[in-house]
Amino acid sequence: QVQFVESGGGLVQPGGSLRLSCAASGISVSISPMLWYRQPPGNQRDWIATITGGGNTFYSDAVKGRFTIVRDSLNNTVHLHMENLKPEDSAVYYCSSGAFWGKGTLVIVSP
Repeated sequence: QVQFVESGGGLVQPGGSLRLSCAASGISVSISPMLWYRQPPGNQRDWIATITGGGNTFYSDAVKGRFTIVRDSLNNTVHLHMENLKPEDSAVYYCSSGAFWGKGTLVIVSP
């Protein structure tokens, strides 16, 4: 059974940083492409980052240069490092393999 558990969300001031984690079970993050999405309140869920099985990374324009997706193969976990956070980054953040999804972790960027 594939499961993803996100963690690391919280309240942060504009300009601050957070690291989100996605602990995977039932699937290897070293092989499967892993993706991060986010869904602001009242809005649709949008893709923001991907790391492929080969380690290539891709980002949406909204987060490019500020967010970094990395893979911890030893712990079967994927992280999303977020820097220079803005209020518009406030959302529930989800990790996914494309077919399976976690339940999300909430990030609020506010003074």
